[in-house]
Amino acid sequence: MSTETQSNAGRRSIVSYVRRSEKLNDRLARAWAEYSSRYLLDLGQAEGSLAVGEGFRFDSETVESIWGRKAPLIVEIGSGQGENVVASAREHPDWNYLALEVYQPGLAHTMLMAGKSDLDNLRLAQVNAPDLLARMDSGLITEVWTFFPDPWPKMKHHKRRLVQPALADDLADCLEPEGVWRIATDIEDYALHVHEVMDVNPRFRNLGYLQVSLPTQHVGKGTADQAGTLPHATFMESDRFDGRIVTNFERKGIEAGRVIHDLTYQVSSER
Repeated sequence: MSTETQSNAGRRSIVSYVRRSEKLNDRLARAWAEYSSRYLLDLGQAEGSLAVGEGFRFDSETVESIWGRKAPLIVEIGSGQGENVVASAREHPDWNYLALEVYQPGLAHTMLMAGKSDLDNLRLAQVNAPDLLARMDSGLITEVWTFFPDPWPKMKHHKRRLVQPALADDLADCLEPEGVWRIATDIEDYALHVHEVMDVNPRFRNLGYLQVSLPTQHVGKGTADQAGTLPHATFMESDRFDGRIVTNFERKGIEAGRVIHDLTYQVSSER
């Protein structure tokens, strides 16, 4: 499998996922049949493609045509089973939500929950997120959420991690002035990776105020137990985001003794 794709903007973006088997069970297949026409966006993609169709543009007119109004737009990159985005869409019917996910079972489960709650403010897209962000006009998004992205634990795979300088630059363009990117991970090495990418980006400001000690050298799968012996430094992180519910995935991480790292970055008010 290729680790990179050519973006429509002429840039190379990391593919931060693996195409796993996506067979739907009967329950999810019924949900897909019933709700996909309501919730799944048509981005002009070729069948089976995760790339946005040529000529597609995600601008303010597109937003108003999809949601029928102007409202804060929350985008979750890697929405998984949809627990967080659906819970927030229920709580904030006056906000617009867009869930980006590549895995069909996760999308089907999100549709099922959204349909049961008859949500009108949520839409989904099965797409490579960096490709869609490259097609967005500036200032469209109020917040971006990336909760527990694939850690790619092997050292040779760290370059596939979602949080990368190119994606950060795209988000700085897509976010409205003073918009924020919220990131959460239960992997210490991924938290270090986020700090390395984001703390040096002049277009973002780290809103964290809690001191966290992290090793200053990366570890991979099989060497993570060596992290405690490495030199450490202090980094600034955030309190838990109140808008993030505790999912089964996060609960398992906590039960395994892993620390949850919340990181919040605000885009500069100046363009």
